[in-house]
Amino acid sequence: MTALPDDALLLGACDAGPITLPLRLGNRHGLIAGATGTGKTVSVLRLVEGFSKAGVPVIIADVKGDVAGLGLPGTMNPRIEQRLMEIGLEGMAFDGLPVTFWDLFGQQGHPLRTTVSEIGPLLLSRILELSEAQAGVLDIAFALADAEGLLLLDLDDLRAVLAHIGEQREAVSKAYGLVSPQSLAALQRALLKFEQEGARSLLGEPAIELPDLMRSAADGRGMVNVIAAETLVLKPRLYASFLLWLLSELFEQLPEVGDLDKPKLVFVFDEAHLLFADCPPSLQQRIEQVVRLIRSKGVGVYFCTQSPSDIPDVVLSQLGHRIQHALRAFTPRDQKAVRTAAETFVPNPALDVARVISELGVGEALVSTLQAGGRPMPVERTRMAPPGCRLGAISPAERAALRAQSGLGGKYDAPLNRESAFEVLAARAAQASASPAPAGSTNAPAGRGTAAPPAAKSSSAVSDFLWGTGRRQGAVEAMAKSAARTVGNQLGRQLLRGLLGGLIGGRR
Repeated sequence: MTALPDDALLLGACDAGPITLPLRLGNRHGLIAGATGTGKTVSVLRLVEGFSKAGVPVIIADVKGDVAGLGLPGTMNPRIEQRLMEIGLEGMAFDGLPVTFWDLFGQQGHPLRTTVSEIGPLLLSRILELSEAQAGVLDIAFALADAEGLLLLDLDDLRAVLAHIGEQREAVSKAYGLVSPQSLAALQRALLKFEQEGARSLLGEPAIELPDLMRSAADGRGMVNVIAAETLVLKPRLYASFLLWLLSELFEQLPEVGDLDKPKLVFVFDEAHLLFADCPPSLQQRIEQVVRLIRSKGVGVYFCTQSPSDIPDVVLSQLGHRIQHALRAFTPRDQKAVRTAAETFVPNPALDVARVISELGVGEALVSTLQAGGRPMPVERTRMAPPGCRLGAISPAERAALRAQSGLGGKYDAPLNRESAFEVLAARAAQASASPAPAGSTNAPAGRGTAAPPAAKSSSAVSDFLWGTGRRQGAVEAMAKSAARTVGNQLGRQLLRGLLGGLIGGRR
């Protein structure tokens, strides 16, 4: 049996011996490419399994539902048995990995949420593709909310603040800068479009805490966080926005560590061509910038797609590890893609790479990884090793059983809706309507207006605040944790929001 290296991941074997990926260079990013049905998903699972067994947490987007099998042991079949014999792994054990299922919509896993305040005006303006004037109104909304102690947690809170600005536009313009009705209306329409794409599922509490994505199991293996994305990828802007926010949060919160013995976290973007296909240019620019910078935080990013040409050149140049499965050259465009892929490898005199790419069988790949000193190895034709997990989808009952084992259901599954900007402004409106205004009164100062609350929150919620019939209650523990989070955010949100923007440039 082939000896498994302690400081490297075994990817497969070529005629000259085993092909590995050094753990200490795992944060140098990578690409797994190939046509449909050539075995690239199996290579992705092998890569994820290797990192997890080395104690590295992994986040992977499950676009087709065939990644969830990571949590269950695989079974032997003749093809796997033959491959194991070819690469000297006859005694390989079949075992599932520790997994946690997540889903932005809360159906196939624990809900993934963040708050408007944590996204911040800079990234939110990119997501909404705002003009400079519209982004300025958004900046004013955040500044006003900070000054008045109004929490911005969900879309209703942001809408309430914007409505308040509209009601008190003259006073707000004097205090913060001109707010034109046209820019305000355009911003509200952009929020409506974002909501229609599913933003209401993303924005709210309890917000995800990054340590819960970087856990290890009791046996030391890294937790594999599987994000159900079968529905999410149908909403490209929401998909790109969420992934960019998550990368940005990691970049802001993780310290500089340089090169470690192994990465602190690995991101795997399966079907990455869907991420870039309809991605707004401003979001694509941010993805490119974050990918370049996040390596120094100990985070590795791996893209899985059909062709290297699906990845922007700026991102592609950052991917040091390459696993290229077969590409079929049936059209002139396909032939160009084959030549492009061949030119990205370090040449091997023994291989005609452009010819071999079209001849590779299922489970074979051209592999070049970074080795000692960060130098890429000459490309080798490699028989990829299968993973020990199940290959393919799992049943709803199996998913539910694995989901229950995470221990995070009590923390994230139930939504929390506490007092924030919407409720505070609704209470002010109710108080103002109940108290007659003094004769000769003028517009109230900014932050003390009587903006009508938006109708997006439930009517029972509005009744609670207008008639005092009670408040919606979350779990006591969740409330306490959220309160602690709020204090931290209130003190540091203005610094954190500007950190990423300051490092990678201004708004325009």
